[in-house]
This record gives sequence, C-alpha cells and structure tokens, in this order.
Amino acid sequence: MSRSFDSFVVFAEMRTGSNFLETNLNAIPGVQCHGEAFNPHFIGYPNTTDILGITEAKREENPKALLRRIRDKSDGIGGFRYFNDHDPRVLDTVLDDARCAKVILTRNPLESYVSWKIAQTTGQWKLTHHRGRKTAQAEFDGPEFEAHVARLQAFQVMLMARLQTSGQTAFYVDYEDLQSVEVMNGIAAFLGVEGRLEALDPKLKRQNPGPLRDKISNFEEAETAMAALDRFHLSRTPNFEPRRGPAVPSYVVAAKAPLLFMPVRGGPDAEVRSWLAALDGVDTDALPTKMGQKDLRQWKRKNRVHRSFTVLRHPLARAHHVFCTKILPTGPGTMTHIRATLRRMHDLPIPEDGPSPDWSKEQHRTAFLAFLDWIKLCLAGAGSTRVDSRWESQITTLQGFSEFVLPDLVLREDDMTDALPALAGGLGCDSAMPVPTATNDTPFALADIYDETLEKRARDVYAKDYVMFGFGDWAPPA
Repeated sequence: MSRSFDSFVVFAEMRTGSNFLETNLNAIPGVQCHGEAFNPHFIGYPNTTDILGITEAKREENPKALLRRIRDKSDGIGGFRYFNDHDPRVLDTVLDDARCAKVILTRNPLESYVSWKIAQTTGQWKLTHHRGRKTAQAEFDGPEFEAHVARLQAFQVMLMARLQTSGQTAFYVDYEDLQSVEVMNGIAAFLGVEGRLEALDPKLKRQNPGPLRDKISNFEEAETAMAALDRFHLSRTPNFEPRRGPAVPSYVVAAKAPLLFMPVRGGPDAEVRSWLAALDGVDTDALPTKMGQKDLRQWKRKNRVHRSFTVLRHPLARAHHVFCTKILPTGPGTMTHIRATLRRMHDLPIPEDGPSPDWSKEQHRTAFLAFLDWIKLCLAGAGSTRVDSRWESQITTLQGFSEFVLPDLVLREDDMTDALPALAGGLGCDSAMPVPTATNDTPFALADIYDETLEKRARDVYAKDYVMFGFGDWAPPA
C-alpha cells in the first residue's frame, strides 16, 4: 500500500518541545528527521557539517536541492523541523507540496516564553540528566512577551490559511501531548509508516517543571500584563508578503513634553533620544519606552495635544552605520551570529576578531561594498538570513508603523536640527534646545571612503527609499 506522503515537516518554535518530538520520531522505524535543516546559522544541528551529503554551503546556494535529498535519500520517510525564522526560500515549496506531511507543534506561549528566558539565563537548552539541571527565574517583560505572541500568532495564522486554501490538513500536537506514546504512534499512522513506539525515549528531561508562579520573578506583573493583552487580535488581514508590525515597544516618549519618537533602526536614534531627554532636563534612561499598544493609547489620551515623528537617514549613511556598529566589530551589541554567517557563507572580507589597528581604508571600503551586495540579496529573499529591521528599506518600517499609527512628521536627518526645535516650540516647549549631530562612524567615516560607486550601489540596493523619499546623493553634514 502506497503512502500518502513522501516527506514531512514539523512546524515548531524554540522551547516548544521540538527536540523531544524529533528524538521520538527518529525512534520510530521508517522515520528520519534531520533537525533544523534550514536554520540560517547551521545545518541540521549546531555541530553537523552536512545532511545526506548536502553541505551548508550547497544548501545556501540551492536550498531546494536539500528538500529533494531529504525526500529521496532518507532512511524511510524523511523530514525536518522548521521555525518561523528559518530560510524563507523553501517555505512556499513545502506548503504547496501536498505530498509533504505537515505536523504542527504548539505550546502555551507564556510557557514557551518563560522557558526561553530561563534558558537564556542558565545557558542550558537541553537536559539529559536531572542532576545537571540548572535553575533560575525568568523576569517577565510585557512588551517583549506581546511581541513574542504576535510573532507566533502571525505564523500560525499564515500556516492555517495556506493549508485551508490548498485543501490540506495537518497533524496538530500540543506540548503536553508529547508525553503520550499513543499520540506519537498517531503521528506514525498519519505519516503512513508501519513502525510504532512501545515507550517514549527517556533521555531528554523536562527542564523547568513546576507552576509558572515559581518560575517568574515578577509574577504579579505578568498577571496584570496577561489580563490586558489582547491575545485574539486578528484585525490585520493575513498577508504573505514580508512585512513588519508597528514595533510599538521601540517607540520613545518624552518625560514631560507631549512628543512621541518612532525610531527607524539604523537611524539617528541616540541623537534624538538625547534631545528628548535634554528637552525636559532628564537622563535618557528616564525616557519611557517598551510600551504596549494599550500603554500608548493611554499616553495619547492623557496628552490630548501631542505630536509624533520619525527621522530618516540617508540610505547609504544608514547602511554604513550598521556595518560599522553591528557587523565589522565584535563584542557586546554586535550581531555575532549573522556576522559569523556572513564571513563563513558569503565570504564577507572582515577579520574574525574585528578590525586591527592596521585595518586600511581600502579594506574598509571593499568590505562595505560587499556588505551592500549582500543586503541586496537578503532584501530580495535570495539568502537564508533574516531581513533585519536595521537594513530593511525604511519605507517598509513606515508601512509597519501604519498598522498602528502614522507619525505626524517624517523628517530627514539633515533637517532635524531646525525641524525638531520648531516642533517643540509649537507645543509650548523649549525651542532653543539644540539637537546633537551624529558622530562619525569608526574606524572610518563614510566621508573617508565615499565615491560614485558607493552611491550607485546604494541606489541599486535601496531604490524604493531613494524614489519614495526623494533622497539625493549623500553629502557630509555641513
């Protein structure tokens, strides 16, 4: 009797029990699961170099070849785990393939969030013996949790819609169901294999047993936030084009003045925050941030006359700032995993340990040009690395803002020296408070390497921003 499926995918997320599920699937005769086959930072598992002869480099070049290899060369029916931030180039192929079985693993989002926070604190992501258990309490962050739920919900809604419109169904399994050998055997039946389990694999242990109250240090705050959270908010029409949400937790309000700053990442964020703080005579740490949508609505009601604004940076200057602060150097605050992937998989010519004192201007310019080329591939969906908000088109960020509220004023960095004091003065605030100007990037300023080639490359990468916002050629600040 022929099977209904040729392969399978387990849609899951971090801290949902996917490791335990995979371990037991691999114990079923006729089933072979290949880990996180399309994780952009490794292939299958952190210490493996290939899957069925397909290396990470070959997967990066042609991810669909790995899909075919898993389907055709696995020991039995082959599959893999897929999380929402894995290589997007294979997602449509998998979802459209009715011969690929879909197993969807879910978990209470608060449980998965708390488990993730504890794992970050302890550094323990798997447990194979109870004596090795590391314990800690998670600190609940309301806006962070809201973003966590929104991300999971959006992915689940997308999966459901795609399966519905293509006439497919999935095997849904919850975290709590993983302790049932009958459910595991039900997955085997769904996949169409004859093998069954007699018992669950005993090696992996549950890392954080006990009630949530004992695992959250500020449990009362979590209760309050959960009561206010609209977990069933589905007002946004499902859209399968890559896009951003409103990013409300990133917004910054003045301590006293009725001003709301909506940052575009990679822009003059520090300079605007300094001006907002100085406006009311407070430190930048005193500026309210990490608000949820409910908090921001309350702020708007309290400040009946208010203004919101955002500041755009020239696309070339923004890309260079991100390169100099997040990609070229190492250490705290840099993008360690993406940096390593760019060096390993895309040959970005930057030193492993960051630039040395003899790092030359020519090396800097060559590496930055290569970074611009990679951004173009990333924005076109031609790579497995996620599109980070620091290098996405600024028009995409503003479109995300519009899902909650558009800024009253969209400024260019060159104009904010005059425009921000005028904005403050119109609200009865100090109109004489100067706006700091951005310091030069290091180890080289953009002015040190700027030429027509860089400008042309940036126009190619960020054509939408140049056209929609009317940017001209970059010029150093006056």
